[in-house]
Amino acid sequence: MVGVSKSEAGNGPIRYGMVGGGQGAFIGGVHRIAARMDGDFQLVAGALSSNPERAKASAAEIGLDPERSYASYAEMAKAEAKRPDGIEAVAIVTPNNIHFPAAKAFLEAGIHVICDKPMTATLTEAKKLAALVEKTGKVFVLTHNYTGYPMIRQAREMVQKGLLGDLRIVQAEYPQDWLTEDLAASGHKQALWRADPKQSGAGGATGDIGTHAYNLARFVSGLELDSLSADLDTFVRRLLDDNVNVMLRFKGGAKGMIWASQVAAGHENGLKLRVYGSKGGIEWVQADPNYLWYTPLGQPKQLITRGGAGAGAAAARVTRVPPGHPEGYLEGFANIYQEAARAIRAARKGGKPAKDVIYPTVHDGVEGVAFIEACVRSSKKNAAWTKL
Repeated sequence: MVGVSKSEAGNGPIRYGMVGGGQGAFIGGVHRIAARMDGDFQLVAGALSSNPERAKASAAEIGLDPERSYASYAEMAKAEAKRPDGIEAVAIVTPNNIHFPAAKAFLEAGIHVICDKPMTATLTEAKKLAALVEKTGKVFVLTHNYTGYPMIRQAREMVQKGLLGDLRIVQAEYPQDWLTEDLAASGHKQALWRADPKQSGAGGATGDIGTHAYNLARFVSGLELDSLSADLDTFVRRLLDDNVNVMLRFKGGAKGMIWASQVAAGHENGLKLRVYGSKGGIEWVQADPNYLWYTPLGQPKQLITRGGAGAGAAAARVTRVPPGHPEGYLEGFANIYQEAARAIRAARKGGKPAKDVIYPTVHDGVEGVAFIEACVRSSKKNAAWTKL
């Protein structure tokens, strides 16, 4: 196991490695930007591709030491665990089928894990991973990055304070159009693996963006799902769904709806959330993330701005610049990494982070995979109501 270095004893940068995220991988670059935005992390190792030559070229492109560019995640976990200056954390940004074996290898090597979503390809794997996180005591962060937006934290705080009253309706949608045509037929890398059940798991659009919409609805509302009715479509010839409509029944009586689509022509990343209760409602749109609309019942609609009047402590804690200077996708993603850093630094000292440190955990990951599988089961039974 890695010995305790000077940086581990204090607040120095967290040495981390990356699995996946090499040349041609959009999300790898996003993770690297988010990790370095606050100076909390230093990338020192990587197994950036399953193709050894591409892994080597990718490592050279981002300036990694050739000696710490590995041909596989298994080799990387074993070698880094033995180094006195080995990585403390790993970011896993591969196709979904690699998430479980890679996370397992690093957790067993005593290394904290930051993993892209969905957490695993199957619910069985998700439950095994949750048990392993519990056993090892390592920090596990799932990058549902939209929970890092300040105004999403604001919305969550307002719900918790009871400003919306008893919740009745939760609606989330995430339309895109990038798979409106059959990109896989032309060899498009992202389209190929996302449409392959062996790499993506049981859900297409459901797993890729439906899980984001569902996680956001749960994060803000705090509601627990009882059952769902899902209608999955495959409009373009492929093996997995590219459009999903889901009705939700929450414990306690609230109802919800989720629409996720990758064939909605004209939409880019149209993530939107609405929550309505007995005292009022809120609405947030990712395309304009610095604003949260609040409508108290019987009163004029109010606009709450990030960092402005009316914004609470939860939003202020993850706000980076003064109001009027826009923050967006990369900053929200970086907030998840900043929360991960707080948790890992607390773990360096054998403790837990402060209670206001919030990030998606392995348990959110289990629920996300359970959501995917429940949607698939429901749709196969003509949208029958299905327990999570």
